[in-house]
Amino acid sequence: MNTKTRFCDRVARRDFLRMGSASFFGMGLGLPQLLAAEAAKNSPTKEVSFIYVFLQGGLSTIDTFDMKPEAPAEFRGEFKPIDTKVPGMQICEHLPKMAGIMDQVSLIRSFRHHNSDHGNADHYMMTGYFPLPGFNANLSPNNQRPSFGSVIARQLGPRGSVPAYVALPKMHRSSGSAYLGATSAPFVIDADPSAPNFTVPDILPPATIATDRLENRRRILGDLDRLQGETDRMANKHVDAIDVFQRKAFELMTSPAAKQAFDIKAEPDKMRDAYGRNSLGQSCLMARRLVEAGVRAVMVDHSNWDTHDGNFKTLKDTLLPQFDPALSTLFRDLKDRGMLETTMVLVTGEFGRTPRINKNAGRDHWGPGFTVLLGGGGIQGGRVIGKTNERAERPASDPFGPEDLAATIYQQMGIDPKTEFHTPDGRPIAIVSNGKVINELL
Repeated sequence: MNTKTRFCDRVARRDFLRMGSASFFGMGLGLPQLLAAEAAKNSPTKEVSFIYVFLQGGLSTIDTFDMKPEAPAEFRGEFKPIDTKVPGMQICEHLPKMAGIMDQVSLIRSFRHHNSDHGNADHYMMTGYFPLPGFNANLSPNNQRPSFGSVIARQLGPRGSVPAYVALPKMHRSSGSAYLGATSAPFVIDADPSAPNFTVPDILPPATIATDRLENRRRILGDLDRLQGETDRMANKHVDAIDVFQRKAFELMTSPAAKQAFDIKAEPDKMRDAYGRNSLGQSCLMARRLVEAGVRAVMVDHSNWDTHDGNFKTLKDTLLPQFDPALSTLFRDLKDRGMLETTMVLVTGEFGRTPRINKNAGRDHWGPGFTVLLGGGGIQGGRVIGKTNERAERPASDPFGPEDLAATIYQQMGIDPKTEFHTPDGRPIAIVSNGKVINELL
């Protein structure tokens, strides 16, 4: 008998049975390994959740949140500032909805770091550590240091039957767990919540598969595993433990809490429309749903903000019309549900854009000075921290960097920034290096 019988799409039957629990980390990390985190989780010290909206490519903050209307034309650009709900605070005219909720958001206008390359800057802004020499984000299978979400997952562990850390609509290459391993890696949705046929791989079975059929598949997989005998068990002493987590993976598939959290179609059309029927809008809505269900950290990776060419047209016609309703509705929705005080939202790219406009009406990479947005989770809204010089080239006061951002995030999450982890070879590494909490936000 051929035990490798294949379906019409040439997928082996046994492989098909396994796909529901071993495919979504993109690096061979499966749901059973993620669920193993429960075995080693620490007790939470503060019930705050974290949403990181990462604008991959780099938001042009000189055109949005740190405008310079008095600068020469080759710096100030085409957009005009408008007043916001906060007296004296102005932002871009193409962000009218954000202008109405800026009392809930604070701006760090004096943010900076020393790198303007995507890979290294991504790593820096997601971990608080600049990578060591030789790091190549395009070639490295994982980041050198654990991301904010992975540290949160490691220190606080999951709540209930939902993962501690979720990444959507895909996993950014620098959002991983590094030496913390599989138990601190993100659960990756790997699907666009705005797609009409959106489902979450490995959590929600296809609509055509009823629960009883799923249970039958679990029993069949169990029979096949028993047929493997003792060989695998002798070769890998952890197989018994993995089997336990594999069973829990199937249980999660039928968990009402998980189904409810990931079923974005259960949202009223009016709410989905308010966020925007696009990837950023629906990802922000999904982030709110996940936090509401108990997820501690959500990473939303949205691209492409790399506006080297036609910066103003791209921002005006595409990016800002998505950003404005998505982020303003996220803050308003969290507040209306009584969740804003316990949900910290960070919005930034890996850097800003060059103050001087290039020959293609675009702006290039710029790490020396840009703006970061923070709100909720104990962050005081309506504040402007620091400032840049008259052309937004670099901080003119109160410079802050990724290390300070990391220290602030961890403190607000109830994690001691002085905590140390140990690498596989036993070296102690602090989760924050030389960073100070940005008390002006608190």
